Amino acid sequence: MAKAPESEKLFIDGPAGRLEAVFELPSGGDLAGAVVVCHPHPQHGGTMHNKVVHTLARAFLRMGFAVLRFNFRGTEKSEGYFDEGIGELDDALAAIAWMRAKRPDGLFWLAGFSFGAAIAVRAATQIQVDGLISVAPAVSRFASGLATQPQCPWLIVQGDEDELVGVDETIDWVNTLQPGPELLILPGAEHFFHGRLIDLRQAVMDFVSAAPDSELQA
Repeated sequence: MAKAPESEKLFIDGPAGRLEAVFELPSGGDLAGAVVVCHPHPQHGGTMHNKVVHTLARAFLRMGFAVLRFNFRGTEKSEGYFDEGIGELDDALAAIAWMRAKRPDGLFWLAGFSFGAAIAVRAATQIQVDGLISVAPAVSRFASGLATQPQCPWLIVQGDEDELVGVDETIDWVNTLQPGPELLILPGAEHFFHGRLIDLRQAVMDFVSAAPDSELQA
């Protein structure tokens, strides 16, 4: 039976105060890299404990990545107040800087869900990362009008029955990007991927394992 990952609760210094976080390491073996995972909209119940965020974390842990999840400002024990996605981008950059200082070697990926996916997309246009996973990204509200796009392997996963982020909206946005990300549409999946979390996890693992420079096995 596989051992549970090592988990540490901590606080990161953020631009608006301390950010509550969880740092996890896979059990045994050499680290393949590190990932920071961003959670959905904090004013609609989104936290780092969201089940899609948890699924993303578990996918990367299975592949030997160190994982950092954190709460945006004003969420649970994180200090500060919601800032319409502007300050939250700064929070993400602070979390990324912490993780890179903690794990400077190996691959470095970003991942996010919904609001957090849009924040991660914006972060990936400002810093160099080895890959990006965007699950149901709320792009029209929080990542539209980008001057550039992430220059890395990039997967968007979207359910075709998403009631909050329309699949047509995501397709239209992807079609404006050159060369653009890989878009995977899961039939029958809605925004929170009820009953489809295993499919989501496997899709992420398959993409990360197949990315250039990856020596991982999904």
